[in-house]
Amino acid sequence: MPDEENQKNKDAAPVEEATEVAPVEEATEVAPVEEAAEAAPVEEAAEAAPVEEAAEAAPAEETAKAEPAAQDSQAGNRRGGGNRRGGNRRGPRGPQQESDGLTEKVIFINRSTKVVKGGRRFGFSALVVVGDKEGKVGLGIGKAREVIAAIHKGNEDARSQMVSVSLNGATLPHEVFSIYDGARVLLRPASPGTGIIAGKTVRAVLESAGVRDVLSKSLGSNNPTNVAKAALQALRQLRRREEVMAVRDKN
Repeated sequence: MPDEENQKNKDAAPVEEATEVAPVEEATEVAPVEEAAEAAPVEEAAEAAPVEEAAEAAPAEETAKAEPAAQDSQAGNRRGGGNRRGGNRRGPRGPQQESDGLTEKVIFINRSTKVVKGGRRFGFSALVVVGDKEGKVGLGIGKAREVIAAIHKGNEDARSQMVSVSLNGATLPHEVFSIYDGARVLLRPASPGTGIIAGKTVRAVLESAGVRDVLSKSLGSNNPTNVAKAALQALRQLRRREEVMAVRDKN
């Protein structure tokens, strides 16, 4: 019996040693994990530092770019730039008063197209009336590839063909009927305060001549060129009583 008890004690001894050694091995294995966990926040903090530095550097760069722009705007204001020059203003749409006292007005602009091998070519013709509103008026036509050039040519043509017309104050001395090609224009005197009762084409010619009270009617063709020429021809047919009597050698 004692031998059996001794044998059992020998067999149980390694088991106790194994149970005691196991916690030591687990402790050695867990230690590196804890060290790695403690080291991770340090690495994250190291990576976050450049991001914060870049975020701080961005506003500094924007401020550096904004300073030259502000200096340029201030310099432009000192030089009289910006809106003070009136670059966005649009020119007058109505009659334009020249320095020599003549009023220029564009009646009609026509566009023509020519088809060529390379595409299309556009041409423009401008009908312009010029007058001093005191009895002198001229009508001209200009043709060019651009609108501005056509208007300039028409203005020069109208100035070279100005004629004097006979008026009775602000109205006409008598009734007149004019025919030019297919256009027919009838003009009648009107009482003071009537105004110009006419279409846009005839109105432009009468206003440039200085007529303020008149009754008119356009008959036949409505071609702006023919109507304007018929109106100018009607004004040239006007005669005052003094002029007629002078031709007849009567007082």
